[in-house]
Amino acid sequence: MLAAWVCGCAHGSDLERERRLVAEMEASLFDGELIRMDDGRNGFAAALIEVENPRGGVILLHGRGFHADWESVVGPLRVALADAGWSTLSIQLPVLAKGRKYYDYVAIFPQAHPRIEAAIAYMRDNVPGPVALLAHSCGVHMSMHWIEEHGDSAIDAYIGVGMGATDYGQDLVRPFPLARMKAPILDVLGTAEYPRVLALAKRRKTLLETTAERQSRQVFVEGADHYFKGRDAELARVVADWLNGLEP
Repeated sequence: MLAAWVCGCAHGSDLERERRLVAEMEASLFDGELIRMDDGRNGFAAALIEVENPRGGVILLHGRGFHADWESVVGPLRVALADAGWSTLSIQLPVLAKGRKYYDYVAIFPQAHPRIEAAIAYMRDNVPGPVALLAHSCGVHMSMHWIEEHGDSAIDAYIGVGMGATDYGQDLVRPFPLARMKAPILDVLGTAEYPRVLALAKRRKTLLETTAERQSRQVFVEGADHYFKGRDAELARVVADWLNGLEP
């Protein structure tokens, strides 16, 4: 079982819960295959779909406490983007015990860094074309923490879905480093998002409109909530259309 491959030093994350999530994913995975990856210290799982003659590769980062093929956002997107011609690699991120909040997760953001880097290295070695990083919810926080420390030169595009989601009474520990990013950014969210996400989106829109990267966009999906329930197809169209329209 792939769940047995999840190994290493926890550093505060809940490895047992991660194993259970991977086992759940393994039992229900229909599209693609589960592969074992290594970040240099820990083994972790990822859901891979490789397409023939791909446009490029998309790495997907799931939301808080989920797995890499979760039914909200990352599961449907990894399949839809593969159908649109992009090889996809959805990686398992570190998790905490059920019920932990945003402030609890801040401490384990650095654990995601080597997993993101291992996924980028895999895509560069195995998939021709540009590499995009797509993150949802807590995956956004983890990827933005990585970009803050390492920059975004290793990726060719960034897609944030439901950016800035926290818990009631918990503010962002640090603002996202969007102004320092060189890669084009797609900021996509639903009109029925959490109020905090909608409030932060106004600031991001101004920043994206003034950035030197002219391909950056903010796009709303009408009626969609934070998990895009019933709006998976619209979300996939927005992302695929933007990726397919990027200029080299």
